[in-house]
Amino acid sequence: MKYHRSDAKAWARETMVGQWTTMVTPFTAADEVDEVGLASNVEHVLGLGTRGMGFSWNMGEFWSLTQEERLRLMALVPRLVRGRARIAFQVTDTCLKDVLAMARRAEELEYDLVILAAPYLVTKTEEQVLDFVSRVAEAVDIGIAFYNSPQFGVVLSAKALSKMADLPTLVAIKEASFNLQLNIDTHLAAGAKAVVSVPDEEIFFVGEPYGIHQQVMFANTSDWRFDTESSHHYVRFVDLATRGDLEKARALYPKIWPVKEVSRRWWARVAGRTAGSLPVQMVKQWGEFMGMAGGHVRPPLMPLTPVEKEELREDLGKLGLLKRELVSPTA
Repeated sequence: MKYHRSDAKAWARETMVGQWTTMVTPFTAADEVDEVGLASNVEHVLGLGTRGMGFSWNMGEFWSLTQEERLRLMALVPRLVRGRARIAFQVTDTCLKDVLAMARRAEELEYDLVILAAPYLVTKTEEQVLDFVSRVAEAVDIGIAFYNSPQFGVVLSAKALSKMADLPTLVAIKEASFNLQLNIDTHLAAGAKAVVSVPDEEIFFVGEPYGIHQQVMFANTSDWRFDTESSHHYVRFVDLATRGDLEKARALYPKIWPVKEVSRRWWARVAGRTAGSLPVQMVKQWGEFMGMAGGHVRPPLMPLTPVEKEELREDLGKLGLLKRELVSPTA
């Protein structure tokens, strides 16, 4: 472990800063985890200046991976990253024994922390979620970041999240409810007890009047979808904003907004047809158009249609984000 159980919160407050990314899990045509592609993706993202990396998260399709695949991926990541960034692994599951086994394995592999969400399907109340997370926190020493998201069927209130933040190893909360008031309330209620992060850059501006200082972007795909090897506007923006230099961050934001606008439009378009499921297929295709490994998505997600792929390619071309060989000679 990189810190003692009693020091977990202090470690998080000092270490969880800047931009943390969410990595997809690329698949080969034979539907195997593309380990070569993942290695290439890791190198690309590290080159952007990202501070931390999350694997097997919702965008990483953890719900489609077998337990063997999750454990193999968990063992692979430290060998790829080699200490050049902080690493986190999602251990969410409906089986408490599997959650504990994965969290203990993450400890052995010297991950920085694990991320845990509600054990979907049967957790309908806040009390159930609090009890489940408490059991994990009591059984393992690694720091836990709780992921509050409607993707798991229940969204906890700021009051419940504040109560959860009393757990000694609950070091962070990713408040991804897409509810601005809950974003703000969670920062105010739990921010002194755990590192709170809303994975959308607008929080830096709307939170300012409330005295909110978000120290980390934990975590999103915007770094590797918005930035290129020659242009690091997004990561620079997050670095400035998380340091509290909002004047410089505001000055940089116009360079980010054109990409953000396209991303929001596509996010709403693809998520809208599945009643709100994360648009992993869009994100993977976006990355592929920029030269990253993605591959298909596993069922029950559906791929983009040929028309959608072409429209997305055109949109990214207008933003100058297409991989060189994908740019039309007449563009």
